[in-house]
Amino acid sequence: MTTIRRRLTLWYTVALAVTVLAFGTALYLERRQSGIKELDHRISLEADLAHRWLGESYKVLGRIVTSSGANAALDPGISAYLESVRDYLIVADTTGQVLALSEVTRALPADALERLASPLARPDLRRHIGTLELGAPTGGVRFLAMPVQDAGPAIRGLLVATPTAQAALGPADLLRSMLLIAPIILVGAGLVGYWLADTSLRPVQTIMDEVEAISDGRSLHRRLAVPLSGDEMARLALTVNGMLARLEQSFGSLHRFTADASHELKTPLMVLRAGVERALVHPGTPPEILQSLDETLAQINQMTEMVESLLTLARADEGRAPLAVEECDLRDLVVDVAETTGMLGEEVGVTEVHTVPDTPVRLAVDRGRIREMLLNMVTNAIKYTPQGGTVSLSLDQDDESVTFTVRDSGIGIAPGDLPHIFERFWRADPARSRTGDRPGVGLGLAITKWIAEAHGGSITVQSRPGRGSIFTVRLPKGRVSVSQDFSPQA
Repeated sequence: MTTIRRRLTLWYTVALAVTVLAFGTALYLERRQSGIKELDHRISLEADLAHRWLGESYKVLGRIVTSSGANAALDPGISAYLESVRDYLIVADTTGQVLALSEVTRALPADALERLASPLARPDLRRHIGTLELGAPTGGVRFLAMPVQDAGPAIRGLLVATPTAQAALGPADLLRSMLLIAPIILVGAGLVGYWLADTSLRPVQTIMDEVEAISDGRSLHRRLAVPLSGDEMARLALTVNGMLARLEQSFGSLHRFTADASHELKTPLMVLRAGVERALVHPGTPPEILQSLDETLAQINQMTEMVESLLTLARADEGRAPLAVEECDLRDLVVDVAETTGMLGEEVGVTEVHTVPDTPVRLAVDRGRIREMLLNMVTNAIKYTPQGGTVSLSLDQDDESVTFTVRDSGIGIAPGDLPHIFERFWRADPARSRTGDRPGVGLGLAITKWIAEAHGGSITVQSRPGRGSIFTVRLPKGRVSVSQDFSPQA
């Protein structure tokens, strides 16, 4: 999973790499230009010195070229001085004939020497600086060619050149150094960037952990600790605390309304139920009215069941549903529930099967709530199992937990509906509507989930359409406090 920390580290490293690349490029260009300037200054000094030497020699001697034609050459004394120049030096006459060479120039191959002397053969020779490529092993050279006008009519010009590779810390060396150092810089930058991102986002991680703990629906009274720094994190914590306060108020109002409405509806429903029951047994009730009264009584009973369920959940939401915990043998509860559901199964042609261990399964639980939980699961399984099907209830235990399992061969649940079946009033499909052949209020599994969690356990479901469903409740073997506050997830 890509995290903000990793993205910040990546972008920090990329930004630094771009910065280093831009800096290195600028440094490379500047150093290259600076190196060229140094070479130009060096060859200018050497050319000017050679030019003065020729001019002064001509003034003293009157003639510095000892012969003419193909054998033309400078005076040996003058040539000896020019041969000692450390860089490439060429002196040429008016015909382009080379009159003098420095010692390093004599070591050049013939083709390289010809290319080096080519600027002196230009008809419009003037003082200019340029670059020539002499090939291996010399490579590129920076040269200065200039005319010589005060050393006699036989001398036309001179050229001084030096290899570009002789520049101190040349561009190639700089580039090589950057390629060696850049990976170390980038790795170090990545580590520093990760540390900075981790340090900067640590308060966010703390806020995330706190919000995850609060958002379970049972801890809306909790608040985030506000940092004293007064920065964005403090503002974020204050904003989240304000949102939690509004959520707590909204949920509180909703729970109080549900509890108050459920409580207020109980009395009218009891009065209606009593009146309908009296009318059903009254000898003066016309036969044609009895069917309507039966249907009315069924609807009243369904409404009463929904009100009782809502009242149970409302009390649980407010923390006013403590468990009456006592240690008991859970086998007795399973057998009791099996007897009740067996009769319900006979009415619709569904076979009920139950299995319990041979040894006692003792656990501290609220007997009434556990019985309600098992009845909800088994009656729900019978409701959605067609005639001729089977519903089984089993009890198992291991060293750490007790397990209730309800299996059925019913219509099953679609994969898309599984995450929602424990939500209040959720009905998976039209077959599970309140007005169909399988009426209900959609609160039984929500209550079942609350009871399991109130005992520190969990409930899971596995189902495939047309293949039936398996509901599994696991309760840990630990004592549950009688006054412990358990609320279902809002």
